[in-house]
Amino acid sequence: MTRRATDDERARLHEEFAQLCRIRSVSGEERAVADHVTQVLRDLGHEVEEDDSAAASGAGSGNLLCRIAGAPGSTRSVLFCAHLDTVPHPGDIEPVLEDGGWVSAGDTILGADNKAAVVVLLALARRYASGQPPPPIGLELLFTASEEVALAGAKAFDCSRLRSDFGYVYDHASPIGEIVMASPTYHRIEARFHGRPAHAGIWPEDGRSAVLAASLAVAAMPFGRLDPETTTNVGSVHGGVPGTNVVAEHCVVLAEARSLDETKVEAAVAAIIDACQDAAGDPRCSCDLDLDVQRLFRGYKHTGTQPSVVAAEAALRACGHTPKRIVTGGGSDANAFAAQGFVCTNLANGTERNHEPTERVSADALEGMLEVTFALLEQLRPAADTEPQW
Repeated sequence: MTRRATDDERARLHEEFAQLCRIRSVSGEERAVADHVTQVLRDLGHEVEEDDSAAASGAGSGNLLCRIAGAPGSTRSVLFCAHLDTVPHPGDIEPVLEDGGWVSAGDTILGADNKAAVVVLLALARRYASGQPPPPIGLELLFTASEEVALAGAKAFDCSRLRSDFGYVYDHASPIGEIVMASPTYHRIEARFHGRPAHAGIWPEDGRSAVLAASLAVAAMPFGRLDPETTTNVGSVHGGVPGTNVVAEHCVVLAEARSLDETKVEAAVAAIIDACQDAAGDPRCSCDLDLDVQRLFRGYKHTGTQPSVVAAEAALRACGHTPKRIVTGGGSDANAFAAQGFVCTNLANGTERNHEPTERVSADALEGMLEVTFALLEQLRPAADTEPQW
């Protein structure tokens, strides 16, 4: 049987979490934290490979892959994945433990998204350090870069390198027990309106306002939650000139569409494009229009019989949690892996208010996900003299 976390493991978990949070690792600036994680793993006697994805993804480091051999005779392995980067934040992070939870002492994020997962993977590697009894099955620990930039690191990672049948990411800011069964396809639309400048007080009729065209487009777009599976949003509108005496020549609109249904997301994207084209052709502004539409990640749906889901539910119950199958409007590295045909299940890890200055993770949640991880290995342990029937 797999041992529960010891007092020493729990104490080190918190110490190392605070240490990780202090290392700045905004997307594109992951080098320092990647070096730290690499050194920790190598000090434990594990080999670490860094891929060459940094140039392609714009990350500050490549993705890190660490393999830990399973018990003699075991030929199966499982992947655990966490991302190294955080969203942008001002200043330095100083984590403090208050009222049973880790928070930032200042006005920054905490970085629990996703260092609460990184530290659990390091604890797993520490338990199976060189010279210790091996895990019941092989482990692949993957630390990705620039997840917060449309999953850039994971999309650049070559999943054919993996030996595992499936994997897990711990990257959903909700209570432990929730299992993400579906995640949306996400499109980003950039619309650039090009008008003609003119003096706004003398010859306004000679101008063609890109700001007016952008405003008409946004007003005509579908907006917010369109149905239980589909959302759209306009993230920014920027352009024009300083002051008010020139008819604006340029304006840019950034929008998005997400849906769990491929047909619905395509329809939402088409509606946004139609709104932009109609606005650009309006005789009141008559602008030229450049459109750039990108699918930043593809959605996926798990079945209830998916082995990774079945094992996760059993592990959660063993740790006293009630499994709950959910769908999400957000993406994770699991989306990038699904696009390559590799099944990865996202488990909520108890973090709270990610991307906000009030971000928090309780001490119980940190320790709880370590226990869930150990319980997962127990669920995946081969029966006597056999391999698990995945």
